[in-house]
Amino acid sequence: MGLPSALDDEGSEMNVILVGPPGAGKGTQAKFIEKRMGLRHVASGDLLRKAMRDETALGLKAREFIDQGELVPDDVVIGMILERIFEPDCERGVIFDGFPRTKEQAEALGESLAEHGQQIDAVIFLNAPRDILLKRIAGRQTCRGCQQSYNLYYFPSKEENICDVCGGELYQRSDDQMATARHRLEVYFRQTMPLIDYYRGLGLLHEVDGNTYVEYVTDRLSYELNAG
Repeated sequence: MGLPSALDDEGSEMNVILVGPPGAGKGTQAKFIEKRMGLRHVASGDLLRKAMRDETALGLKAREFIDQGELVPDDVVIGMILERIFEPDCERGVIFDGFPRTKEQAEALGESLAEHGQQIDAVIFLNAPRDILLKRIAGRQTCRGCQQSYNLYYFPSKEENICDVCGGELYQRSDDQMATARHRLEVYFRQTMPLIDYYRGLGLLHEVDGNTYVEYVTDRLSYELNAG
C-alpha cells in the first residue's frame, strides 16, 4: 500500500531512506527516483569525500579519524547530512543512500532530524535472492578507460575483457570476487536486519523486490511512495 504522499503539495518535503544489500541496485534506483520524483539523492559516502576534498570544518574533523584508521563518528556524518538537506536543491526532499546502517545510527539520525523539524517519511528495503545478489556482485566488470559497466552473467561484453564502447581493458574490483561477495552479504544481513526490524516496527518500511527489470522496480518504488 502506498504512502500518503508528501509530494502532493507543491513545496512540501519527503525524506526517504533506501536500504538494501550489495547488488540490490540501490544506486541505480536512487538515480531514477531522483529524476522522477524530484528527491535529491544524498549518498553519505559522497558527502564525506566532498567535505574532505573541500576541507570544510566537518570534512577536516572526519579526516582526523580516517587518517588514524578509525571510523568517522555518527555525529560527524549526521552533521554533514543535515548541512546537505537544508541546501536549496533539497527543498523537495531527499533519498538517503548509505546511512543509516544500524539501528543506533537510525535512532541518532531521527533525533537529529526532529531537532530541525524534519523526519523520515519512508524506508524502502530493496532486496533480491542471495544467489542473484552474488552474481550481480561477483560478475561486475568496469572499463579502465571509459568506466562503462558490465556483468559477466547478465551484461557481458561482446569480446571477453574488452569494452564494447572504447576497446579498453575490463577489470574486476578485488572486493567483487565471489568469496568476498559472500562475506559482504553475510556481514550486511547480520548488521542491517536490526535496522530493517526497527523501521518495520515504526510502520515506515516498504519492501520492494529488486529481482526484476530496472524499470519495473522504479515503477514499484514510485507506487510505494505514491508518486504516480
